[in-house]
Amino acid sequence: MRTFKLAAAAILGTTAMTAPAFAESHMPIVDTPLELTIHMHWPRAQGYGVGGDTSKIYPVEEVAREKTNIHLIDKTSGRNTKDNNEAMNLLLATGDLPDIVGGNLIKQPVNQYGPEGAFVALNDLVEEQAPNIKAWFDEHPEIWDAIKAYDGNVYYIPYLPDGKYARAWFVRQDWLDNLGLERPDNVEELYDVLVAFRDQDPNGNGEKDEIPFFVRDWEEVLRLLTLWDARSTGADVYHQFYIKDGQVVHPYAQEAYRDGLANIAKWYAEGLIDPEVFTRGSSARDYLLGENLGGMTHDWFASTSGYNVALADKVDGFNFVPFLPPKSASGKRIEENRRIPMKPDGWAITYSNEHPVETIKYFDYWFSEEGALLANFGVEGKTWDMVDGQPIYKPDVLESGQPVNSQMYLEGAQVYRGYPQDYRYEWQWTRESAREGIELYDSEDLLVEQFLGVSFNKAEQAVYDKYYPSIQTYMLERQQAWILGSGDVTEDWDAYTAALDKMGYQDVLEVMNSAYERQYGG
Repeated sequence: MRTFKLAAAAILGTTAMTAPAFAESHMPIVDTPLELTIHMHWPRAQGYGVGGDTSKIYPVEEVAREKTNIHLIDKTSGRNTKDNNEAMNLLLATGDLPDIVGGNLIKQPVNQYGPEGAFVALNDLVEEQAPNIKAWFDEHPEIWDAIKAYDGNVYYIPYLPDGKYARAWFVRQDWLDNLGLERPDNVEELYDVLVAFRDQDPNGNGEKDEIPFFVRDWEEVLRLLTLWDARSTGADVYHQFYIKDGQVVHPYAQEAYRDGLANIAKWYAEGLIDPEVFTRGSSARDYLLGENLGGMTHDWFASTSGYNVALADKVDGFNFVPFLPPKSASGKRIEENRRIPMKPDGWAITYSNEHPVETIKYFDYWFSEEGALLANFGVEGKTWDMVDGQPIYKPDVLESGQPVNSQMYLEGAQVYRGYPQDYRYEWQWTRESAREGIELYDSEDLLVEQFLGVSFNKAEQAVYDKYYPSIQTYMLERQQAWILGSGDVTEDWDAYTAALDKMGYQDVLEVMNSAYERQYGG
């Protein structure tokens, strides 16, 4: 194969707390420094160094070198592009792989080319040399199954998010109070509240300028589909397949989607949804809340709750609060968005690595108690201190005015290496109103099953690549057109589903379900 060539308490979650403190007693890994090259391409940096500047070593990397005697040396391809797929293709095309390939969305290429010899199968290495990784996956066998390639082997160690909830429904409580309204409990009440926000001047400026429902990412408007018992996705990535009655299906080919989208189009036509929902972009939350125009959204718990502090002096009485997802037309209450337990990000050992045992031991260090703290919080004494057995950020981190996660990225923490995230890192900078909202969400069984993806064999991948990209493009084109009022989803439905079948939708479902049964069945 070496001739391979290629053209807080219960709410805080449990993942990061299960790794035993083993590796520290076996440090350093090697007696003399060992350099390993790494491709690390991820959204925050294209290269393994501070802000992508590989001449500036992360403080976290400096400590890891001291502890392990393993030195990571940058060898990232595609540093001039932020497109991780393009960077990965450039890397694979060279056939000259570094010792480690890490970063964003590596699962698919690693699991595709691992069985062909490009990457090292990790099963035996983990079993024999990585006690911390083994212990973690022994407690989470379903995640081990989810990261397997089609040949049954594991080729990468993933970044493993912690916590349960991600986004929530938020409403302007001050607007509700101004109009004498209660928080909506179901889809009918939600509609009435949005109509009231549109018509009854809740911001009190005498103008009909309110935007009842808005989002930053236009895909979030599709969360409204759940109010009619449809789905917008099956994972924490938009537009994904999901599991229905034990089978893999796509949400945009279901009759419930037809009915839900018809209602979204109706609400859009009535002015209940931001008319610039497809164009306003990431500034929507800042602008519409800052100008006292936005009434309701679906967005991240921690960051959205921060506006109550940020706008306290600008908007009199501003109070943006999370509320339970409204019950659907059939009386079901769900929150579709949740933190996925494993990401397609992480790192893998390539065929050219001459030190796979030392490398897996290095990977294992990040699953030890010491290594996990370093990966999550940065350098002890620099960004955090241990207080009563808990890692607590220093005041200058929490009070700097800069997002804590952005600060951690520059330290070399929260990087997309393979490690178990610790939700205590985020809980510390989550506002009290969001904490109360999380507790509210935790009071009911809201979360739905996630589709963790499949690993295709070569034939299945060929079918998927042949048909699905154009199918998804067509789905999204029709979706946006229907919401904007070009055509009617109900009238067009039969022609739409016939077009999907003609484009190969059933063939895609066949390979998806074949791979799903192989990976998870029995």
